[in-house]
Amino acid sequence: MPTRILPAVGDADAVRSLTTLLSQLPDAEPVVPVTDSTQLIDTLARLASESIDELPEVVVVHERIGPVPALELIREVALRFPAVGVILVTSDVSPGLFQAAMDYGARGLISLPLGYEELATRVHAVAQWSVGVRRHLGAATDVFTGVGGTVVTVSGAKGGVGATTTAIQLALAAQASGRTTALLDMDLQTGDVASYLDVQFRRSVADLATITDISPRVLADAVFPHDTGLALLLAPGEGERGEEVTERAARQIVSALRSRYEVVLVDCGAQLSGAGAAVVEMADTALLVTTPDVVAVRGAKRAVRMWDRLQVRKAEETTVVVNRHSRSTEIQPALIQKITGTGVAATVIPANFKELQGAVDAGRVHELDAKGTVKQALWTLAGELGLVKGSEANSHRNGGRERSALTFRRRRELGR
Repeated sequence: MPTRILPAVGDADAVRSLTTLLSQLPDAEPVVPVTDSTQLIDTLARLASESIDELPEVVVVHERIGPVPALELIREVALRFPAVGVILVTSDVSPGLFQAAMDYGARGLISLPLGYEELATRVHAVAQWSVGVRRHLGAATDVFTGVGGTVVTVSGAKGGVGATTTAIQLALAAQASGRTTALLDMDLQTGDVASYLDVQFRRSVADLATITDISPRVLADAVFPHDTGLALLLAPGEGERGEEVTERAARQIVSALRSRYEVVLVDCGAQLSGAGAAVVEMADTALLVTTPDVVAVRGAKRAVRMWDRLQVRKAEETTVVVNRHSRSTEIQPALIQKITGTGVAATVIPANFKELQGAVDAGRVHELDAKGTVKQALWTLAGELGLVKGSEANSHRNGGRERSALTFRRRRELGR
């Protein structure tokens, strides 16, 4: 069986050199090169959605790939596609870089300028490793394989519009349908998921911020198992610790959750930090919750424009959820769609705070009345988004697109 090799190279001269050598390898089948990190992740995600056997055995990443740095990209590929062997091509062959590449998940290192013998030996070894991993994954029925779990972010147009309640109920709906579900609170300074679910906790997302390799055991130590079956990764109790969660840490944490759970709901709050921007960028579906009033809708429009300016997410890739909807309000979903330029969820959440008040006051939002119109609407929304088993899968996932991250500083420069 030929070895499928996917080169990820941004430099045109390097592409020609690498593809020429790869085509000369015995039993090698080079595929069309990708030129940046976004294209690489998109390509692997598309292939993995069909079958693990469609993935290339080897991915060769050039040191000058962008916009995501090569080592960060290797970590992302290793976490999301564990059956793919990654080789780093670099001019720096120092022991320090070699160790870093291994820590980030690379299976080999090839020095520049490229040599046929070294390339052939390394590709053959990594291809054999990849075949062995796939054989193991095929035999292990309890291993979650493929593209990874669905990541849905829930952001608020402003504070108090119901983003946290929406995130919690969507997560509960997915869990109740039989999907393993994690709920991550990325409202790092003012996160209220723990308060809404009556949870006392010791570990938080900040405890994972400085860990370079989040193993399943480390992740399990940080996650709080809730009585409902949800896996909770909560915001720090001390708001100032939210600064410890960087963009890099956020991407790593979400990737670790995605590799372990079928659905990952993320409450991003109403304030955009660098970490929050990275998560929104990574998400399969980004929800923006608003209420049908002038202040909130203006906030939604402002948020959408900021995401677009900072290259976090385009307006057409964002879905607005209308909360506290009433037929008597002047601002209806169609008008919100026109103002923001986004898609609007077909399911609206009715204005009936009396149903919520008791559960909110008790800090037990998970005990909402199942017959209430608010909970029914939120769980219907979960079905619309494809989070519930038996619903139309991936109907609102924007093509399952994975987005590569720019640095938050660069986003701010672009927004000026």
